[in-house]
Amino acid sequence: MKRTIPWQRARRIVLLVLRYIFGATFAYGAYHKITRRWMTSSVLREHFEQRLSEIDPHSFSAAYLRSFAIPFYRPIAWILTIGQVIVAFSMLTGIGVRQSAALALFLLVNISAGSYFNASMPPYLITAVLLILDKGEQDRDREQVVHQVSQ
Repeated sequence: MKRTIPWQRARRIVLLVLRYIFGATFAYGAYHKITRRWMTSSVLREHFEQRLSEIDPHSFSAAYLRSFAIPFYRPIAWILTIGQVIVAFSMLTGIGVRQSAALALFLLVNISAGSYFNASMPPYLITAVLLILDKGEQDRDREQVVHQVSQ
């Protein structure tokens, strides 16, 4: 069992570093959207329309943009900005990491669906999944208490 302790510690450190990088990236994204007034202007609609003009009009992404993203750009801007604030706070404080990682995955998948997928997206998607699957110390402690109470 002592052989696994260094690997467990290394795994925890790697996940912690990934969590902080993830949180910082989402904090920057939220800051960018707040300072550029995405929630109160048509900036996001303009981004969507620009992207729609650049992609194949018969692709899934084009249909997603035409049928969903452009008509509902205002609520999407609110959900995206507030979601990024929640994810950033959670990742940087360690509160509700698994739930916020699921929210981040939802946001990332929707961003990808709008044809904004690039080389930086797979590491973020993988990090979100790893954080969802990771049972932190609080989760393990909670499970141990529930197990003790149930016996």
